[in-house]
Amino acid sequence: MPEPNLGFDKRDRAILMLFIAHGLRAGEVGGLRLDDLDWEGGMLRVRCPKPGRTHRWPLSSGVGHAILRYIREARPSGFGRSLFFTSRAPIRPLTRKTLDKMVRDRLTAIGVVDGRRGPHALRHAAAQHLLDQGMSMKVIGDFLGHRSPSSTAIYAKVNLTALREVAALDLEGLT
Repeated sequence: MPEPNLGFDKRDRAILMLFIAHGLRAGEVGGLRLDDLDWEGGMLRVRCPKPGRTHRWPLSSGVGHAILRYIREARPSGFGRSLFFTSRAPIRPLTRKTLDKMVRDRLTAIGVVDGRRGPHALRHAAAQHLLDQGMSMKVIGDFLGHRSPSSTAIYAKVNLTALREVAALDLEGLT
């Protein structure tokens, strides 16, 4: 069995935590830059290409710690200001396609093999978690950056069993 790549694990943990904690889209995570992290203010700036807006999110200590660990211990240097890069040559910023494959592979590795398994499944899981906590669809729509309540309504029509399985991800296996 091959040895785990700790650089991949640190990167993937930070990315998965962003997807789960903030319900971000793959393009939003892929577009993150070092300058989007306000460590002193504890904030994360996210450019949302789909609605064409910028959001600022509080940066939780868990997500912030995972990102900082990746930056300090695994992020390749000298390749630009993007936050997340490939770990193998050619070194380049992660694309939506690469993020999709990474999430699918991680979910498959923990036994999630049915239904949606890409980054959007984690976005749905984040929304489902809020719904389970009793949040209104308006609050969830604002959280997801939706302009229209009909966009958020899709999240109320999901396979709850499958999404709860995804929402219960245990990231402890990732360093």
